[in-house]
Parts: sequence; C-alpha cells; structure tokens
Amino acid sequence: QVQLVESGGGLVQPGGSLRLSCAVSKNINGIRVRAWYHQSAGKQRELVASLLNDLTIHYVDSVKGRFTISKNNAENMMYLQMNSLKPEDTGVYYCFVAARGSTYWGQGTQVTVSS
Repeated sequence: QVQLVESGGGLVQPGGSLRLSCAVSKNINGIRVRAWYHQSAGKQRELVASLLNDLTIHYVDSVKGRFTISKNNAENMMYLQMNSLKPEDTGVYYCFVAARGSTYWGQGTQVTVSS
C-alpha cells in the first residue's frame, strides 16, 4: 500500500522554481515529523528540510532562504517550495513522515537544474 505519493519534479533552469508535493495517506495518523530529503548521484540521502510536531522547522544551511517546507492538514499534503534553484540542487527528492513509531518514504521525484 502506497502511503506517500510525490509529484512536482522536473527540469528547470538555474534560478528557477519548483514546488514538490507529497500526498500523505489518510491512514497515517499522529504525524510527528514531516521532512524532505535530497539524494544526488553517488551520494547519500540528506535531510533538506523538516517540520517537527507541526511547530519546529529546520533547514540545511545550503537551502536556507530558498526552500520552504509546508503542509496542508485538511488535504493531507506536504510541500517543498524551491526557489533560486542551483545546479547542485539536482537529484531525487523524497518526502518522509514519522508517525507513532513508524516511518514512511515517498518514491522520490527527480529534480534537474540545468541550462
């Protein structure tokens, strides 16, 4: 059963913007952590942005001021708004949710920043 479904990736020029979306299954309750991870070719998956207990937001230094994590509880959605994109932002982005002792990952969506 697919619990997280991502969308919104694609090809964008440097300086452009993309908005990633993650549809979270209604079967997942008690969410404590929402996050987005980035994995570039040949590297480990790294945390980009997180939202803890719907209150505390954290961004990795490389995306501060450019990326924004958000959610819409009514629609069971979470988002990553990415502005001023750079070539080094290229890679696969994964949404992540932690709830009641379980963790869930999206399938990943490819973002390519290139001219």
